[in-house]
Amino acid sequence: AKNDDIIVFPPNIAFLENELNFIQGAQNFYPCINGAFTGELGKEHLDEFGIKCVLIGHSERRALGDENLIKAKFDFAKEHAYKIVFCIGEDLELKNSNQTLDFLKKQLEVIDLDYKNLIIAYEPIYSIGSGVSAKKEDIIKVLEFLSSLTQAPLLYGGSVNEDNIKDILNIKHCSGVLIGSAALKAENFIKLIKG
Repeated sequence: AKNDDIIVFPPNIAFLENELNFIQGAQNFYPCINGAFTGELGKEHLDEFGIKCVLIGHSERRALGDENLIKAKFDFAKEHAYKIVFCIGEDLELKNSNQTLDFLKKQLEVIDLDYKNLIIAYEPIYSIGSGVSAKKEDIIKVLEFLSSLTQAPLLYGGSVNEDNIKDILNIKHCSGVLIGSAALKAENFIKLIKG
């Protein structure tokens, strides 16, 4: 039986071809069927592994210049009925200058918030891999705001670990978490899943 509540985004060299009991997604792809895009994965490559779920807008991809491709990636993934986990998040400077909500709204302007296979992942950049999660009141404020813009499930990501996962999952409007470094070791990931 497949667990549709668990999506794993392995590096593309670790894609698995066999029947899995979770959804396998792509951390990155190029919005094309195929072509001469060195180092990129097109739809044909994803199809080889049965991948129908993609991560779009992760801050690490945006920092590499992916910002210009985000709308094209979203539109392509939507056209092919992929499940999309769309990442948004602000840096510490924006947070400290009270621009978080405006910035997040701007990040969402390029996508269709009514797309039925959309999941929004809020990942404040200052929390990713830092070991310091956003404050609970900040997460509450952001998820409340996002829920006023879309019916899509909302995730929180950013230093999610065994110590804070239950508190985060109990936040209103939080449908799940996007786990990064805490899931690199299988035994840690299993602990997080089991709660």
